[in-house]
Amino acid sequence: MKILVGVKRVVDYAVKVRVQNNTVDLKNIKMSLNPFCEIAIEEAVRLKEQKVADEVVAMTIGPKQATETLRTALAMGADRAIHITTDLRTDYMELQPFAVSQIFQKIVEEENSDLVLLGKQGIDSDCGQTGPMLAGLLGWPQVTFAANIETDGKSMTVERETDSGTETIKISQLPAVVTCDLRLNEPRYATLPNIMKAKKKKVDTRAAEDMGIDLAPRNQVLEVYEPPPRKEGIMVENMDELIDKLKNEAGVIA
Repeated sequence: MKILVGVKRVVDYAVKVRVQNNTVDLKNIKMSLNPFCEIAIEEAVRLKEQKVADEVVAMTIGPKQATETLRTALAMGADRAIHITTDLRTDYMELQPFAVSQIFQKIVEEENSDLVLLGKQGIDSDCGQTGPMLAGLLGWPQVTFAANIETDGKSMTVERETDSGTETIKISQLPAVVTCDLRLNEPRYATLPNIMKAKKKKVDTRAAEDMGIDLAPRNQVLEVYEPPPRKEGIMVENMDELIDKLKNEAGVIA
């Protein structure tokens, strides 16, 4: 079984973003592997360690700096990588999920992948659309928000997160597309020897603009703004004062 894993370069989750000129300022800001994509890589590597998968291929779309993201995936255990290069912003401002899904579709068909693992969403755009769109384009079954995956390489049982708990989905025949949620696993740290080995692993590079896909955004972002600052809290002397303020000022209790 060949697994293709999508990985995305995003603003590091610990960074406080700045808004300038009606967009998120990406200059001199720390970028890292999207946390949900990291979970997808970990799951793919575990399936290979269980002898269920034969090869794990990591793929990303982005500028030349996104090679660092691929090297992280390779250091975690991916066998090789594919870098689709573009200078378009990938945080929904320019390159959007439909075009991304079409690029993935071409690579999946070329690679003859049996399973596509993606993060449930990128923490920059929070769209969560690439996985479902890709499954639709391929005509494959899909499971989103995976919390547990069991497969023998031919069929698959996936427990997925829902608003009211979890549900279990049975895919009787691969191929399939699965998006990974937070509780699926805890990603490993790449060891120094594996980081060194990753530098020698193969990374195929091709330009997104040469793939015959319309990369123009379907939607236009009209405004980007920072959330309003949080109001300063107040101290109360006792429970009676707290209840009075909640009832008469905040209006949250009757």
